[in-house]
Amino acid sequence: MYSSRKGLILGFHGCDLKLRDEIISKQGILLNKSDNDYDWLGGGIYFWQNDSNRALKFAKYLSENPPHNKKQKIKTPSVLGAVIDLGYCLDLLDSEYLELLNIGYQSLKTSEEKHNIAIPKNLPLHSDGDLLIRYLDCAVIESIHQFNKDKKIEEFDSVRGVFFEGEELYPNAGFKKDNHIQIAIRNPNCIKGFFAPRTLNKTYRKI
Repeated sequence: MYSSRKGLILGFHGCDLKLRDEIISKQGILLNKSDNDYDWLGGGIYFWQNDSNRALKFAKYLSENPPHNKKQKIKTPSVLGAVIDLGYCLDLLDSEYLELLNIGYQSLKTSEEKHNIAIPKNLPLHSDGDLLIRYLDCAVIESIHQFNKDKKIEEFDSVRGVFFEGEELYPNAGFKKDNHIQIAIRNPNCIKGFFAPRTLNKTYRKI
């Protein structure tokens, strides 16, 4: 009953300056969908919710550590802003959809064991780091999408999740320095427009 996420939100995507300007200036051009088998929220166009600084930080990271599977390299790190309507959202900030995620896992597990296939695992980039390579989570989310598609059930327009990442902010903290909310847009019509983020005018208070 409350699955549709009404209202507009802001998302930010880290990318190269040339790509940002091209998307803003040319009507109809969109970002490419990410479809790696380790994507945190499955396939989609990715945004950081309400966090342009985090998007820029990620773009800088990619410029210094370019993925081997990306054709377009980031030469000048920049941020593309987007006005987004999440629509019918697989919202992993919602207990109902967390339960659905668990059901998706159990279904995937049963299917993989039936066919004697190893269940994917989430992996860290470093032995003591966060689980940044999300083979398992991606497979679970994609299995939910595939189930909806096969059964001709309404498909999700977007997926949203919160992630706890990085070092503790202080000893015994319940917060980490890279905590964030990510969005994966599956239905491009959710994106209502793009913009170049402004620089804060410090003469006035924030709004």
